[in-house]
Amino acid sequence: MTSTTSNGVRPILRWRVVDIAVASVIGVASSLIYWMVALVSTGPWNFLEAVIPGFGGIINGLWLFAGPLAAVIVRKPGAALYAEVVAAVLEALMGNMWGGGSTFVIGLVQGLMAELAFVILMYRKWNPATLILSGALSGVGCWGYSFFTNLQAIDWGGSYGVIYLVATVISGAVIAGILMWYLYIAIAKTGALDHFVSGREVRGVND
Repeated sequence: MTSTTSNGVRPILRWRVVDIAVASVIGVASSLIYWMVALVSTGPWNFLEAVIPGFGGIINGLWLFAGPLAAVIVRKPGAALYAEVVAAVLEALMGNMWGGGSTFVIGLVQGLMAELAFVILMYRKWNPATLILSGALSGVGCWGYSFFTNLQAIDWGGSYGVIYLVATVISGAVIAGILMWYLYIAIAKTGALDHFVSGREVRGVND
């Protein structure tokens, strides 16, 4: 995998208009995907749960990718949280099986956990491992929220809870982490991200 790192260079943390615009676009596009996934997720979820109780968590990454993708492109504090919350709010407004309030709160939790990876690394490391960590932590947030709401009657430390945690974390790491890294690289190679350091690094374009 290609890796890009700030190598100790102090990052520019102030948001620009283009940062807000792109993070918003990612949030909007993600909300549509989240909403469409919700429409068709019941069948696959029930099948996976029948195969191995708790294994339904393997599809949860399909609701976790907005934050890591926005963060690796925009590279500003709060980008992961912002994009995930925008996606959650719009998905809630479109309507889904979980209701608006629950959708917003879980989006907030997942966004905060996705953001945590970049906070830990002080917004200096931008590579596949960072996105994998972000996606995995977002998965932990998804898992934790579930056990305070719709799965509260199930022992989180029992076999179901452990399998659900592992499946959700793997899903987050793969879908929101690895796949979003490759999507970012593919977008950057088109030149669409040349207004960002993230895009210029991939194309080898000078500031």
